Amino acid sequence: MTDLPLLTILIALPLLAAFACLFVSAGAARWIALAATLANLAIGIILWIAYDPAGAQWQFVESLALRGGIAWVLGIDGIALVLILLSVFLMPICIGASWRAIDRRVPEYMAAFLLMESLMLGVFAAQDLFLFYVFFEGGLIPMYMIIGIWGGAERIKASYKFFLYTLLGSVLMLIAMIYMVSEAGTTSIPALMAHDFPMDAQKWLWLAFFASFAVKMPMWPVHTWLPDAHVQAPTAGSVILAGVLLKLGGYGFIRFSLPMFPEASAMYVPLVFVLSGIAIVYTSLVALVQRDMKKLIAYSSVAHMAFVTFGLFAFNRQGIEGAMIVMLSHGLVSGALFLVVGVIYDRLHTREIAAYGGLSNNMPGYALLFMLFSMAAVGLPGTSGFVGEFLALLGTYRVSSWAAIVATTGIILGAAYMLWLYWRICFGVARTPEAAVMRDLSSREWLLLAPIAAGVLWMGIYPESFLRPIRADVGRLLERVERAAPPGDAQLARGAARPAAGTHAPEAAH
Repeated sequence: MTDLPLLTILIALPLLAAFACLFVSAGAARWIALAATLANLAIGIILWIAYDPAGAQWQFVESLALRGGIAWVLGIDGIALVLILLSVFLMPICIGASWRAIDRRVPEYMAAFLLMESLMLGVFAAQDLFLFYVFFEGGLIPMYMIIGIWGGAERIKASYKFFLYTLLGSVLMLIAMIYMVSEAGTTSIPALMAHDFPMDAQKWLWLAFFASFAVKMPMWPVHTWLPDAHVQAPTAGSVILAGVLLKLGGYGFIRFSLPMFPEASAMYVPLVFVLSGIAIVYTSLVALVQRDMKKLIAYSSVAHMAFVTFGLFAFNRQGIEGAMIVMLSHGLVSGALFLVVGVIYDRLHTREIAAYGGLSNNMPGYALLFMLFSMAAVGLPGTSGFVGEFLALLGTYRVSSWAAIVATTGIILGAAYMLWLYWRICFGVARTPEAAVMRDLSSREWLLLAPIAAGVLWMGIYPESFLRPIRADVGRLLERVERAAPPGDAQLARGAARPAAGTHAPEAAH
């Protein structure tokens, strides 16, 4: 099967299913969407099995020249592979979560979700610069529709805010891409990753890409669209927004900012560290005072994604690998937490924390899974959250002990708001009669949450299975950026100078 154009099939299958959904009944649309996402999950597993971590950097490459200077060139490395797997794993769960929760305009809803899956997978597989941009920006449209049509009472405001924030940042990125093509003479992403842009140009190009990726992450202070989007989006929309769409910013830093503009990336490390530190402390404190469960988890997402930027811009293996594991873990854990909120929202139709309490008495299965995901969000050893955050902090400490100390406060504050949330929801006594009689998880809800729980434990107990596919690619990235790696605290204390652009700095890099 590896002789087939698997990446094209992976992108085209949900697109065709989305078109089919528009011409069938609501029930048929649900089954078509589920079948298409399960088929894509099977293709993702085939890619996982067939991928050779010791082989070429780019595998499953497909190439077809198109008009207008754009080429249909697809290919993945280990970094793209694990993010594709995260996407195809979460999509059937999102369809299942929408099975009963969405009861109006169901065919259009399923079509929007399938279209979004095609565009997300295209981002990770694209190897042409403008093809990447089409997929990257195209994902705005279905998510805008999902929030704006099937969202809550203030869905119009939230959808417009989401669309405008993400679109405005990407306009600068498009201008930068046009310059890069004129400078390098190619639209090939692998070729651009090896091209040495002038330092003066790198500074501006880095800022242009940063404007887009920082909004996607989202980083402080351009994060304000995220809580509104999460609160208004349907449950499955929040799952895919937190699980995959936020990872597009981190993937952009790995694929573009670091390898294409290494010297500029090193120069802007203080900026990234300051913004990431503020995000961790500020949004964690804001999460502590939230009354809406979804809004609390949304602010926690901003804090957790700051660990990603800390790790990526540490310029060492521990930091980058930790950032990747944080992205994968956050995709599972935050998605699961939004599903957990959706379970009790479907029963009581409120997300107010004050309306619940004592759910461990009448919903023990729910309380058990909620506890697992809360512990993973805190970073408990044995769960996925511990591995990524530990590596990211270790990598950050090698560059700046002060940045690592600030980042560590995120773990302390994270424990505060997650344990506080869990106590108010599951312990004590029920605050309303309705909460006291809510039924425990149904078989469908167990089927949605159990695979994520297994993934959280698998990643926490045996992270090597997720590190192995990306290890060689992280090594290649380090070979590209180590010449510009900033000196760590120990070197600065000895009076070591920052390596000049284009020179090798083995001590700083290793």
